This record gives sequence, structure tokens and C-alpha cells, in this order.
Amino acid sequence: MNLLQQILSDKKDDLATAKAAQPRKELLQRIRDIPAAIPFGEALTREGFGIIAEIKRKSPSMRAMIPANVEEAPGAYGESSVVKAVSILTDWKYFGMRIEELEGLKRRIGKPVLRKDFIFDEYQVVEARAFGADAILLMAAVLEKARLLDLFDVATGLGMDVLFECHTNDEIDMIPDKARLYGINSRKFKTDARAFHSRASKTSEDAEGHLDRARDFSTDLHLFKELIGQLPASAVKVAESGLKPADIASVRALGFDGALIGASLLKSPLGVRRTLDLFGKALNSNPL
Repeated sequence: MNLLQQILSDKKDDLATAKAAQPRKELLQRIRDIPAAIPFGEALTREGFGIIAEIKRKSPSMRAMIPANVEEAPGAYGESSVVKAVSILTDWKYFGMRIEELEGLKRRIGKPVLRKDFIFDEYQVVEARAFGADAILLMAAVLEKARLLDLFDVATGLGMDVLFECHTNDEIDMIPDKARLYGINSRKFKTDARAFHSRASKTSEDAEGHLDRARDFSTDLHLFKELIGQLPASAVKVAESGLKPADIASVRALGFDGALIGASLLKSPLGVRRTLDLFGKALNSNPL
């Protein structure tokens, strides 16, 4: 079993617990009592290229983020003219975040929010809107074509946008014709779950080396160039994973409308605000 399969197995257990704790009818009542969703795609493309800045406390690929950066992020994202929208991870075991945090973070940030998670069930879509999400991420690597369409219809019926994440031409072909937001993710996600979890029985130093040998979380930025031409001309195109300030102008020049940035901000020794300034300077110094 690879790590993605392990995560999905864990998510099924989490989903069963969530459904028992808060039935769907209670989520629908919450939806009736909260403001309508903010148009996510429109915000991302307003006034040119935009960044979707991410909040997470850790990740399988990059381990723990810098706690001070995670704390700084909501205020910095809200203040930044470069950040048009925010992605919030809602998986506790692997990313250190819960869905219950999304609503409060959105209020602090004041910008549209994407629920980023391993979504495969209608309940998770309804749950996203109930806690204030304006958009959700759906992964073509996780879902079949018919399921992508079903969940897209549920999300748009609740007023949310959907960002479809793809890694290959075959995954792009699976995306519903009505889709508007496409993300190309350059990160590989192939790790043996047994190797990943076995580090718990090792010393810290040995565990790090063991995990590095077992996993493949590398990024291939050439994938952006290879796949952008396969996306519909009218699509809002988002580059995801592995991007640093030095890459951002080139990604925009390829024709992307935005980029999702996480670890480059949350693990930066410069802090979030100063790193966002570098992204802004890179874009301003290389105008189209």
C-alpha cells in the first residue's frame, strides 16, 4: 500500500466518525445560517496573476512547517495584494489541521478560502460549505471520472467553485466539461506507507534517512510546460507545488493565471511577509 492509499483509508475512518458526530442535516442547517460563498475563481484572476497561499502545520513531503510562520500566515495573507485566495488543509493526521479551523481562519484573512483535502464523498463537500469554504479541491488521481462530475455538481449546487488537480494528460481528460478551474500539480506522491510509518520505531536521525530513501515527493517543474497546452483555453490555470520566488515569473509567462504556494512560505526562514514580498517583486520585475 502506498502513502496515498494509506491516507485514503484513514480518511474513510475519519469520515465515518464525522458523519456520526454531525449528521448531514445539521450541516445543511449550518449552511442556511452562513453567508454565501465568495466567487473563488473571480478573486484569483482579478487584477492579474494571483497566489493561492496555503495554511498547514505539516505535510508528508516537507514535515513540520515553522510554527511562527503558521501563526503569521493569516494576517500576512490578509494584508498581501499578491495573495488573492487561501488554501486551508483540513486533514489532522497528515497535515495538522481540522475542518473546524477553516471558518475562523477565513474571518481573520478576509479572502476566499479553498478546502484542500482528500475529498471523495458528498458529505465532505457539504461539510466544506458548512464551515465556510468557498471552493474545494478535487483530485483526479483519487476519483473516477463519473465521481468527479458528481462531486462537482454537489459543490456548484452549494455555490462553491471547484479546483481540479491533475498530474497527467489522462487525468486532464477526466475533468468534467463544465469545469473552469484546473490545477497542475508538479509533485510526485509515491511513498510506501509501511516505510513511512516505520520511522516511528527508529531514532530521529535514522528515521529521517529511512524516510528520505523510501519516499518520492520530488517536483518536476517541467510538467507545467508539458501540460498547460492540454488545458482548455478558457480555463483558469493554477500551477501547484514546488514553486519559489525565482520560478513564479516563468510560470506566469507559460500562461498560468495563478499559483498555489505552501511550503515556500511556511518553511521560509525569512518569515511569511518577507517571502511574499519576494514573490511580489519577482512578478513586478518581470511584467508580461
